[in-house]
Amino acid sequence: MKEAIILLNMGGPNNLNEVELFLENMFNDPNILTMNSTLLRKFIARMITFMRTESSQEIYSQLGGKSPIVGHTEKLVAALQERFDDTVVVDFVMRYTPPFASEVIARLKEAAVEKIYLIPLYPQYSTTTTKSSLEDFEAQFHESSMDAVLVEIKHYYENVSLNKALVKKIVESVSASESEQFDLIFSAHGLPQKIIDNGDAYERQIRRHVGLIQDELRAQGIAFNAVHLAYQSKVGPMAWLKPSLDETLKVMLNKKVLICPIAFTIDNSETDFELGIEYKEIAEALGFEAYRVSPCLNDDPLFVDALCEIYKKMRE
Repeated sequence: MKEAIILLNMGGPNNLNEVELFLENMFNDPNILTMNSTLLRKFIARMITFMRTESSQEIYSQLGGKSPIVGHTEKLVAALQERFDDTVVVDFVMRYTPPFASEVIARLKEAAVEKIYLIPLYPQYSTTTTKSSLEDFEAQFHESSMDAVLVEIKHYYENVSLNKALVKKIVESVSASESEQFDLIFSAHGLPQKIIDNGDAYERQIRRHVGLIQDELRAQGIAFNAVHLAYQSKVGPMAWLKPSLDETLKVMLNKKVLICPIAFTIDNSETDFELGIEYKEIAEALGFEAYRVSPCLNDDPLFVDALCEIYKKMRE
C-alpha cells in the first residue's frame, strides 16, 4: 500500500505579490474571523487586507522578499522523505498560500496513494490553526473524489523527541553554563480571549507544554534564573491572552533573556521579524543586556525523529 505523510501549516507569501493573497485568505477563514455572517467576514477581511498589505510587504521585504516558512518546510520534507522508501510520499500543504491542498491532492491521486497521514505543524491544538488546516484539506480531498483513507492527529506536544529538540534549540542559544544568568520566556502566538472562552484548548495545552519542557530542562540539569510564559502578535482592540510579551519584558528585573517560540515549529515572520527584530528593539529600549531568540525546530534531526514517531503511532 502506498502511503503519504502530509505536513500542514499556515503558509506565508512566496513573494511580495502574494502578501495580499495571504492576508485575504487568512481573514476570510471562518476559524480566524468567527462571525456567523459570511458577507460581514468578507467585508472585514477586505478592509483588513487593504489596511495591512503595504505594511506587511515592508516586513517581508526585510526578510528577503518572502516568508522563510516554505523554504524551511521544503528542507524538512526532504529530511523526512530520506527516512522512508518510495512506498511513502512526504509532502506539505499550506493553508493560505501555495502549495494549496488541491494541487497536492492531485499529485497524491496521480501517485495512487491509498492512505494519507495528516500532521499539522502545530504541536498544540487550536481551532485557528489545527482545525482550520485539517478542515481545508478534508474539504479539498472530498471535492477531488480521490479514493484514499485519511488519518489525522490533532496535537503532539507530549512527544518526547519534540521536547528534546526544543531543549536542544534552547541550549544552542544559551549554554548550560550561562543559563542561570538568563530568564527564559516561552512565547506563544496570542489568541483573542473569546476564542479560548468558547472552548479552544490552545491555552491549556500551551501551559502543559511549558511544564513538559521545564521537566526536560531539569532532567538535563539546565536551570534558568526564572521561567515565564507570554503571548505575542496581538492585533486589534479586543482582549487577547495575557500576559503579552511586551508587558512581560517591561516588568522583568533581570536584563538577560532568551525567547523560545513554543507554538511554532518552523521559522516565519513572527519569529524572524517580530521576535528577532521588533521585540528586540523593545528590549534594547528597556536596557536589556542580552536578548536572544532560539530558532524554531525547522529540519532539525530530532524534530524529524519526532515526526517519524508520530507517523508510526498513527499507523498503529
